[in-house]
Amino acid sequence: MSQLNLDLLSINTIRTLAIDAVQQANSGHPGAPMGLAPVVYELWQRHLRYDPADPHWPNRDRFVLSAGHASMLLYATLHLAGVKEAAKDGKILDSLAVSLDEIKRFRQIGSKTPGHPESHITTGVETTTGPLGQGAGNSVGMAIAGKWLGANFNKPGFEIFDFNMYAVCGDGDMMEGVASEAASLAGHLKLSNLCWIYDNNHVTLDGPANWSFNEDVMTRFLGYGWSVTHIADANDLDALGRAYEVFRHTVGRPTLIVVDSHIGYGSPHKQDTYEAHGEPLGEAEVKLVKKNYGWPEDAKFLVPDGVYDQFKNGIGKRGAEAHSAWNAKFADYKKQFPQLADQLTRMQSGQLPDGWDKNLPSFPADPKGIATRESSGKTLNALAANIPWLVGGSADLAKSNKTNLTFEGAGDFFPDAYHGRNIHFGVREHAMGAIVNGMTLSKLRAFSATFFNFSDYMRPSMRLGALMEIPAIYIFTHDSIGVGEDGPTHQPVEQLASYRAMPNMLVFRPGDANEVVEAYKIAIQHTHGPSTMVFTRQAMPTFDRTKYAAASGVAKGAYVLADAAGGKPDVILLSSGSEVGLCAAAYEKLTADGVKARVVSMPCWELFEQQDATYKESVLPASVTARISVEMESVFGWDRYTGPKGKIIGMRSFGASAPLKDLLKKFGFELENVLAAVKEVLGK
Repeated sequence: MSQLNLDLLSINTIRTLAIDAVQQANSGHPGAPMGLAPVVYELWQRHLRYDPADPHWPNRDRFVLSAGHASMLLYATLHLAGVKEAAKDGKILDSLAVSLDEIKRFRQIGSKTPGHPESHITTGVETTTGPLGQGAGNSVGMAIAGKWLGANFNKPGFEIFDFNMYAVCGDGDMMEGVASEAASLAGHLKLSNLCWIYDNNHVTLDGPANWSFNEDVMTRFLGYGWSVTHIADANDLDALGRAYEVFRHTVGRPTLIVVDSHIGYGSPHKQDTYEAHGEPLGEAEVKLVKKNYGWPEDAKFLVPDGVYDQFKNGIGKRGAEAHSAWNAKFADYKKQFPQLADQLTRMQSGQLPDGWDKNLPSFPADPKGIATRESSGKTLNALAANIPWLVGGSADLAKSNKTNLTFEGAGDFFPDAYHGRNIHFGVREHAMGAIVNGMTLSKLRAFSATFFNFSDYMRPSMRLGALMEIPAIYIFTHDSIGVGEDGPTHQPVEQLASYRAMPNMLVFRPGDANEVVEAYKIAIQHTHGPSTMVFTRQAMPTFDRTKYAAASGVAKGAYVLADAAGGKPDVILLSSGSEVGLCAAAYEKLTADGVKARVVSMPCWELFEQQDATYKESVLPASVTARISVEMESVFGWDRYTGPKGKIIGMRSFGASAPLKDLLKKFGFELENVLAAVKEVLGK
């Protein structure tokens, strides 16, 4: 069989596997895989530097399907390319990442082929996509990581990192703001290792794309500083190949390849229609499509003779050779640069360097204290000085967030100067979250920072970070109505409760500077999920730890900070963040008045919920029903801990624009109000 015929046979195998999987599941999106199969085939078979035998090879090219609804396009390609499965510990297994049986179980419970690609489920899926624009943002983070790794680890004669980043995007990605923000930053940073492939099929879920979208995308991306190429026919492998080659030789700018395609290609009645987007073709139409492809009409999940060998002799052979050459080079690199090689090995395996926790700050008792954004900045700098691959930045708020890395040699990540540790995201919170996820997926320990109120802009990215179980660190300051005069537009109220509701997310709101240090120690060692760090703008007391319990109690999520004599309280005061100091002040007054009180600091509900029943009972004994929670956030969720007989002091409205002292009085965050609540729950 000729090469041309083998190419077409392989492309049609991708198409028909997608068609059959969607039809059998009676759910899914067949149209995009049918139109894009040649685009992805040409990329994987002839250009992607990727070893199917080791999909975790550090210098592999990355492929992201931002148009995640076309998941069967990726699953079919992973299967035909023979991509091996990796165990949770990273060990490469003999089994396939996506077997034919898994394709037959598309969208079924417990399968490795969920409706949208999920990186923690399916080896070879670089990132979890589906919410449009997120994968595009991730790809920018991966490209940033590639540039940073190259700048910091490559040496003359040893180009250890030079991977490229490819992302397939659809009309939805082009319309979503997160992708636009990411594209803007990528152009500014001149990320020449980044290529987006735009599936320009003129169709959206509701109907023709021109119902809602007719902008000149190519001109927009030229304005961003991208190189732009147009392919008039998605089936033209030669033109696609030339475009990929042009990208690989383009310097100083990322590349957008606009590919005109036909959604549902080959379907007599549904090609170029929205009906091909999000529903099965139907048995009768499937037979007609297969007839158009020259395919046996009744065959299902057919992989014809020669197709597996075609991929094996293409991407399989190329990838193995490239990987082998890289391994030989890295073996020499380890001999000449053992310290750097050790860092890379630890980074790839999720380990921290020896001494990662040395010289962490310890804060002396201080009744005036400092804002936790300040203690956060000091702690973050100490950690980053010890962990060379801790990298991140802020959305144009680094001076306010206190996240600037200022130690000697930290530096800035600028266009054509990719060595620095400070990323300047600009006012792009939507993209920042997705980019940090992409950096984290590339094995950097990446962090973002902005005001807590703007976490709403980052929520989709944070949710995907939690779903992917990746150790990103999301830093937020200006955490409550304590923001003061900026007013309710900038005062977060409901955000804390909403992130506590998010599965697999550790949310820390530390009660003083030393709790901040302990929270960071936990977050930096946490490898299977992200951490959300919530810090104050205003100063708060630093507790005297010779008088109060050690801050190491943060590791259990909640702990007894101060207790009644004999450990038998009549009333329990619960809090997090800046209000722990208010509870401590109430405790001192109550103790002086002979009331047996306990203060429980609760910086991380999620960690507390992971403790055993004995520990929980020791902190919150069921026999003590007189409980008061105090937090300058939404009251939502606190009833879990205060119980039906307790009282919740918190926010039941938005805040207001005023000096902090006036806000505290207006909303009841004063000592007198807490003491009055104690009397109430004690029935006095």
